Amino acid sequence: MTPITEVEGRRLALSNLDKVLYPATGFTKGETLHYYAMVADALLPHLRDRPLSFLRYPDGPDGQLFFAKNVPPGTPGWVTTAEVPRAEGPSRMVLVQDLASLMWAANLVTEFHTPQWVIRNAEEADRLVLDLDPGAPATVVECCEVALWLRERLAADGITAYAKTSGAKGLHLLAAVRGASSERVTDYAKRLAVEAERTMPRLVVHRMTRSLRPGKVFVDWSQNAARKTTATPYTLRARPEPTVSAPVTWEEVEECGAPEQLAFRAQDVIARVHDHGDLLDQLFDDRAAGEVT
Repeated sequence: MTPITEVEGRRLALSNLDKVLYPATGFTKGETLHYYAMVADALLPHLRDRPLSFLRYPDGPDGQLFFAKNVPPGTPGWVTTAEVPRAEGPSRMVLVQDLASLMWAANLVTEFHTPQWVIRNAEEADRLVLDLDPGAPATVVECCEVALWLRERLAADGITAYAKTSGAKGLHLLAAVRGASSERVTDYAKRLAVEAERTMPRLVVHRMTRSLRPGKVFVDWSQNAARKTTATPYTLRARPEPTVSAPVTWEEVEECGAPEQLAFRAQDVIARVHDHGDLLDQLFDDRAAGEVT
């Protein structure tokens, strides 16, 4: 029998709570739901008003993974949805606006992926993202070196960057921006990636070509495009262990000497949120948003 629970007045059917999603550690679906409940206060502001793309892995990371943008079948009527403009025509997508919607979406076993704009102003980007992806034998340690250079370069343009782990191998840099379209932010991000490669040619590549990437950090600027999404802060990832895309301090980035220093699992992040709150909360201060040149 599927247990029914009530979250903020909404009735939710939570299924297969004992199912092991992460075989390497025995981490279950019930523990996944507990994780999201514990970090909800930090996570929800990063989801709110952003159309959600679902990367679902209902049988764990070794099972089938499928990516969906449209409202999933069976979505409760109380979950907020919105029509989103797309080149191929408008589509209806989910907005996770509250705890009940978060727990419903988490029950589907999904990575949360969101764009760099909010639904009320889809024509203007409010975030800039740079995804630093290491090509073996490079690791997140090399990503940190590149991140520190990018941090200073962004600061020179009046843009304050914050860092989070990707939850996989790399690092994401985020910044609040205003007054520019996604296309303009993408162009700016590409210019930064090209400049980083010119400055650190042995360490950085700005093109996705696989043959160029071994031992280097690919600075992926393309996720600023309006149609693209990035793993949302605090989302669990479909990896062998329940790793999280976790916000980190610049001190942690500066001191990183080994990949395991920036590998955070669900329990680690619950403790970090309890101790520090949301390390990315400054992204919501509109007064601090930078202008893309």
